Amino acid sequence: MSEPIMVDGLVLDPELQFVLALRDQQGLPPITALPPEEIRLVTRQEAAIAAGDPEPVGSVEDLVVSGAAGSLVGRLYVPFGVAEPGPLLLFFHGGGFVFGDVETHDGACRLLCAAGGIRVLSVEYRLAPEHPYPAAIEDAQAALGWVFANASVLGASGIAVGGDSAGASLSAVVSQLAARDGVPALALQVLLYPAIDPDQGYPSVELFRDGFFLTKADMDFFEEMYAGGKDRDPADPLRYPLVGNLSGLAPALVVTAGFDPLRDEGEAYAAAMEAAGTPVTLRRYDSLIHGFINMIGLSSASRAALLEIAEQVGSMLADTPAEEPVGATDQA
Repeated sequence: MSEPIMVDGLVLDPELQFVLALRDQQGLPPITALPPEEIRLVTRQEAAIAAGDPEPVGSVEDLVVSGAAGSLVGRLYVPFGVAEPGPLLLFFHGGGFVFGDVETHDGACRLLCAAGGIRVLSVEYRLAPEHPYPAAIEDAQAALGWVFANASVLGASGIAVGGDSAGASLSAVVSQLAARDGVPALALQVLLYPAIDPDQGYPSVELFRDGFFLTKADMDFFEEMYAGGKDRDPADPLRYPLVGNLSGLAPALVVTAGFDPLRDEGEAYAAAMEAAGTPVTLRRYDSLIHGFINMIGLSSASRAALLEIAEQVGSMLADTPAEEPVGATDQA
């Protein structure tokens, strides 16, 4: 048996250590060497394996959601035994703004729904490089507006927004825009290992730049694809939420992973929101890696973590007052 991997005083989950070693032995090409369409195909296949058996929920319905430039694919998960309106989490998938869809995150959304006892609406958005910044943000904002307008059809009495990685970045941006635009109040923002800051000088970036699933080369590749050839503006809060106005935002649950290059920037964002007066709950899972919510079929620690997250989201939504959205109803 291999010796435990220890970095920065933390011990890597042994099941994830085995998964990483197996991937290394397979000699898989790096994402940066593949064209976008192949990246999407490969990651969809890997996600189906890593998610394990699908978690049963009360119902699953595919929907058409209005985006900024056309229709978006949505998938609504409803828990068992839910008849009355209740909280809904609008979920945006991760994937570096380049890959990901409702299929790659089906396993995670099912568990969030079942264990949290909440409705989850997973919505896709336009991907780079075909649709670079700010297309994803425009779609995310439009999707939130659609959810508010269709709250009664969706059975939503309170709306939260959340996602993982790039999806968490979108959720952070949408939360900031919602606070400034005067839309009905969000109940919660759920930010799972968010990509949030233009400054990659955090210690975790160097500590985990290689060998822990998400690499520094991957991060640079995603940044290039998302930018679409435009120069980076580190003062743009739509690209980098950490430089935005962090006061008056919806309460936030921020989750980080100990062996993730994005760990420190996620925790910096939590601290910055808290300093600005936004209520924040921060939870780090010391032994896990980036992307762990998509590995619940490979790692019992990852599954246990997502169960805890789901239960905490459900509890926070039950305890957080939220305005009931009012608006014209479109076809859901």
